[in-house]
Amino acid sequence: MNKQYFQYGSKETEYLTKKDKRLGEAIRQLGFVGRPVNPNLFQNLIYQIVGQQISTKANQTIWERMVAGMGDITPEKIHGLSAEEIQKYGISFRKAEYIKGIGEKIFSGEFDLEALNEMDDDEVCRQLSALPGIGKWTAEMLMLHSMQRSNILSYDDLAIVRGMRMLYRHRKIDRKLFERYRRRYSPYCSVASIYLWAISAGAIDGLTDPGAKLMSH
Repeated sequence: MNKQYFQYGSKETEYLTKKDKRLGEAIRQLGFVGRPVNPNLFQNLIYQIVGQQISTKANQTIWERMVAGMGDITPEKIHGLSAEEIQKYGISFRKAEYIKGIGEKIFSGEFDLEALNEMDDDEVCRQLSALPGIGKWTAEMLMLHSMQRSNILSYDDLAIVRGMRMLYRHRKIDRKLFERYRRRYSPYCSVASIYLWAISAGAIDGLTDPGAKLMSH
């Protein structure tokens, strides 16, 4: 299967460059940054739950194990498994229970995942947060990595906040400062997020985190 990436182009990058010189310089240095997406809402939702509070690498390893064991991950597959069987793929029992609970709600038709496509971002967040184990961060990650919503910037994402500290040389980013950047990037916050993730992961040589010492105390 061909890998799909978040779709954006010069319209978004030129807008961000005009609004923010530092981000614009990072965009110029890095060029196009491919952010993999999966348009399958159910698969991506399960992937995001698996990835809660673990590294991207660990997330990928567990996910590959699940795909190898289950094949296509669908509500039907989850319906046919117990939480104990799901846990065996290497996740916590709590996460296994969340996945089982969500799979059942979608399998039974109690929750209509596809209906999210017709809702605005805030409503998507509200609906998803009513599911077991889903908070704002998971909803935001689903909106960006599956629905390809254009204006997602998550304050709860540690790597995005770290990318901001690195780019703008702040020791700390509080909510007020974060919102200032959000307004600046809007309506293309998702593309800004993609570059901030890359910066956070070390894509720009020599760019350190001024808040690192602060975080270690």
